[in-house]
This record gives sequence, C-alpha cells and structure tokens, in this order.
Amino acid sequence: MLGIQDNAPEEKPRTPRLLVVDDEESICFSMSEYFSLHGFSVDTAREMEEAEKLVESTEYRVIIQDLRLGTTRNPDGLNIIRLAHERHPETRIIVLTAYGSTEMEDEARRCGADAFLRKPKPLSQVAQVVQGLIESPAKQAVKSA
Repeated sequence: MLGIQDNAPEEKPRTPRLLVVDDEESICFSMSEYFSLHGFSVDTAREMEEAEKLVESTEYRVIIQDLRLGTTRNPDGLNIIRLAHERHPETRIIVLTAYGSTEMEDEARRCGADAFLRKPKPLSQVAQVVQGLIESPAKQAVKSA
C-alpha cells in the first residue's frame, strides 16, 4: 500500500493549461495551435460568460486576456482578470490588447495582471513572456512602486 502512495508523486509532470480570451476567432485559433504545439493544453473563450465559466472550473497556469470583448468600449477583460486572480492567485495573467494606455496598463496590473502587451505581437514574443512568467515565482501581494 505504501508503494502505491510513493509512486503517485512521480506522475507530476502535467501539461500546463493555458486560457486564451479574445473575441477575435483568428487570434484564439492561432494561439491555440501555437501553444498546443509547444506543449500546452489550451482552452479558448471569445465571450465574457464563457471565460468566467472556464476560470471558475479550471486552474490555468497562464491566461492570455484581451481587455475588450465584442463591440463594447468597456474593458470587460478586467473583470476576468479580477476573477482569475481571486480564484487562482498562482495563475499568471498576460493582457494582450490593441487598446493599451498607461492608465489601462496600471489598472490591469492592479487587478492582477502580470504582463501587458500591445497587439499586434508575434506569437514567439508572447511565448517568451509566457515562459518567463512560468519560470518566475508568482508575486505575493506586491505593493505597486
């Protein structure tokens, strides 16, 4: 019986889970394909409700999040960042948006985002940021400087 328990931790190398939240189907598709080929299990969401359900039911290593979903001018992606940060503080969050400003970046970081990238960004550069966040420890209640 102890032998079975001792072997269980060796099955640890799990495929890291990644969530891409963007209302543009082409972005969800290309990121899903790219990161799947690089060893991730990828989920995508194109709407707020879908993203919320996935965040509530699944623990992701990294979330790549657009700020604006659909035609709204409201940066509703901030709500998903807050939810993900509350539910899974270890999840690393990358904002990838075409609607970036210094104020929006500051707000996203206050909500729990770890990185803020502006579209368009080559997938290889997004992957470098993802890898860097995975390899670095998650911030624990770091105060803004």
